[in-house]
Amino acid sequence: MTSEVALQDSAAEQRDWTPIVQEFVNVLSDDQVVRRKEELLVYECDGLTSYRQRPAVVVLPKTTEEVAVAVKVCDRNNIPFVTRGAGTGLSGGALPLSDSVLIVTACMRQILDIDYDNQRIVVQPGVINNWVTQAVSGAGFYYAPDPSSQSVCSIGGNIAENSGGVHCLKYGVTTNHVLGLKLVLPNGDIVDVGDMPEPPGYDLTGIFVGSEGTLGIATEITLRILKSPESAQTLLADFNNVEAAGKSVSEIISAGIIPAGMEMMDNFSINAVEEVVALDCYPRDATAILIVEVDGSPADVAASAQKVSEIVKENGARNVAIATTPDER
Repeated sequence: MTSEVALQDSAAEQRDWTPIVQEFVNVLSDDQVVRRKEELLVYECDGLTSYRQRPAVVVLPKTTEEVAVAVKVCDRNNIPFVTRGAGTGLSGGALPLSDSVLIVTACMRQILDIDYDNQRIVVQPGVINNWVTQAVSGAGFYYAPDPSSQSVCSIGGNIAENSGGVHCLKYGVTTNHVLGLKLVLPNGDIVDVGDMPEPPGYDLTGIFVGSEGTLGIATEITLRILKSPESAQTLLADFNNVEAAGKSVSEIISAGIIPAGMEMMDNFSINAVEEVVALDCYPRDATAILIVEVDGSPADVAASAQKVSEIVKENGARNVAIATTPDER
């Protein structure tokens, strides 16, 4: 690993970056090209801070066309590039090479179109995940994929990693909610996939989602939005042992109930959350807790919540608390 980094650093030093930087400035603008060493430190890692590598140059495009010209500069000069979104990922997907250009989509934050009739929204990759729901919630819609970092992670990163979240149990992960993509390919060509009648063959949208930036850069994303459920309830059951909580999970699914979300936490996790967030709603002495959310029509929610409550009690739940208001949930 050390020898590889040394070789990368050597290659970066050997390349004359001055004309390349000027080329980026010519096709973009001076304030869209980051090249000072102290400024580049910001981009040396993502959320996985154990690995760090400063890129040679960072560019900050704002449109599909600007992404395309930046990629073409890299292609002409045989320079590797890495794409970065909000930099919240924990897999090192945005880790640059020293002899590379980092193309950052964080400035691409526009919501381009909302079509409520067809339940879709078109966004740029720098749009933050929960901005999508905020944009459509007033009309009674929401965007289902909700990774734990949804208040800071971007849609572009969600596309690259095929992000999930608590609600993926019932509603699926990112790939289940992407209808179409505008892509910039590694040679700078711009293509559209999905969101149209496609001929028989490969699911190109599905192939791209989760490809971690290896196939190109998504610059416009068409997402499916869902109608907000009529009703929802969240149940919290606490247990004296983890096995009982795990058995409850199996029996809830076996009963034909597909919760909107379901999470289990052990005692260590319970106390870690309480120490940091101080919610004062999780029983610190519980060995495990199970949080189950059911949604749908009022009748379905009532029946599902009753059945879930019966199952966890049969498996030894000490207490079952039910939240019905958004604040309680």
